[in-house]
Amino acid sequence: MPSKENFIETIKNGYSFKTDAIQLGSAVFEGQVVPEAGVFLPLKTMNRHGLIAGATGTGKTKTLQLISEFLSDQSVPVLLMDIKGDLSGLAAKGVQNEKVTERYQLMNLNYSPVAFPVELLSLTGKDGVRLRATVSEFGPVLLSKVLGLNDTQGGIVALIFKYCDDNQLPLLDLKDFIKVLQYIGDQGKAEIEKAYGKISTTSTGTILRKVIELQQQGADHFFGERSFDVNDLMRIAPDGRGMINILRVADIQDKPKMFSSFMLQLLAELYASCPEEGDLDKPKLVLFIDEAHLIFQEASDQLVQQIETIIKLIRSKGIGIYFCTQNPMDVPASVLGQLGLKIQHALRAFTAADRKVIKQTAENYPETDFYKTEDLITQLGIGEALITLLNEKGIPTPLVHTMLCSPRSRMDILSESEISTILQHSTLVAKYNEDVDQESAYEILTAKLQEAASHSEQAETKPGKPAPSTLEQVTNNTVVKSMMRTAGNTIVRSMLGALGISGSARKKSKSWF
Repeated sequence: MPSKENFIETIKNGYSFKTDAIQLGSAVFEGQVVPEAGVFLPLKTMNRHGLIAGATGTGKTKTLQLISEFLSDQSVPVLLMDIKGDLSGLAAKGVQNEKVTERYQLMNLNYSPVAFPVELLSLTGKDGVRLRATVSEFGPVLLSKVLGLNDTQGGIVALIFKYCDDNQLPLLDLKDFIKVLQYIGDQGKAEIEKAYGKISTTSTGTILRKVIELQQQGADHFFGERSFDVNDLMRIAPDGRGMINILRVADIQDKPKMFSSFMLQLLAELYASCPEEGDLDKPKLVLFIDEAHLIFQEASDQLVQQIETIIKLIRSKGIGIYFCTQNPMDVPASVLGQLGLKIQHALRAFTAADRKVIKQTAENYPETDFYKTEDLITQLGIGEALITLLNEKGIPTPLVHTMLCSPRSRMDILSESEISTILQHSTLVAKYNEDVDQESAYEILTAKLQEAASHSEQAETKPGKPAPSTLEQVTNNTVVKSMMRTAGNTIVRSMLGALGISGSARKKSKSWF
């Protein structure tokens, strides 16, 4: 039976770091909090990604809130995907009630309520800075993956982008893309096939249906101008703390394709625009994706592969990504293997399937002599979790049952008046919330088709030769001409017969000359 002294020594050795670290809470041994065994998270490893998992009501969102506060204190900007709409309280001071006081006394820590610098963002422009991107910024490869197209259909999408580049047709929103798609399948088909080769009408029809499906999930709100500059996510507040950007996506939680499209574009844009940073002492930006299963719920294999690739590579840019979900199995194994930090809140075993998932989850954590992991996962209290992470050398730390700190900001939502105040003081609202509708592919092609139709009408009404007379109409008729030729031949034969010249004589008449 391991002793308490051995436990404390193991945790201290496993969670002591040479670089800056933030305290998540205190270790628990045999049901008792051990204040001297603090559990720390090194900033240097925060770009190695992570997972926060657990059943509903076990404290996942508050853990996400807690880590965001610590990062902001260390001048690290944060982006939070607020699916349920309960993270806006970061902008207000917390309240020290009896439960919070008791928790901090058990850990021998002091609780100080603090409000944090917050920027509210939105994909629809409602109660936040509007995030948008143009179709051109997505590019043909990413757009094809989002639409779930095969290689042939993806080739047509690439052709559309090439045609628009060659002809100065900006692709800003989905109506631009649809207009070009319709044009190359109808009026412009001959022009396109002459320059780029044959195009299947069946394929263009399939692509159009896929785009309409994306529109039905609200994609028109996201595609367009002014496109969001990802550098605005990495701002530092005037007091030196990192800005906490809260993307409020509660209004699209029933539109997983829209959400996954946005996330994929955001990750791709961050990867493309941020330089290689090497081994930083702390990350440049940390993303927390609450209800992460929405990204993968309707994602194709291609989309999952693209996300996996970006997650593998983006940490070299100094960016960390943390998934928050109810069940670790919601995240594909290929992505799960890239996550260095794992914070496991309680899981509930109501069915045989639940018990099987719990057993699989326990097997994903390091072995320990201090706990029976499979049993402990179902016994964790609210605000408690099993934690393991990668240390500075990339070695997993010991699995530890942890009593987590409470957030110092409000553990509730802001009122409408408080949200209005934040938006009024935001410099980004004025920058991004104005609708911009520049001349793009839709307007240019529409004008081109209208001009062509106008020329066609003019050609039909253009003055020509005077209308033929009735006599000319009759004599030019082919039937009348044939009748006239027959009558003429009959008259000639009659006249020659009267002169005594037979048909045979007429044939011999050639010798007369």
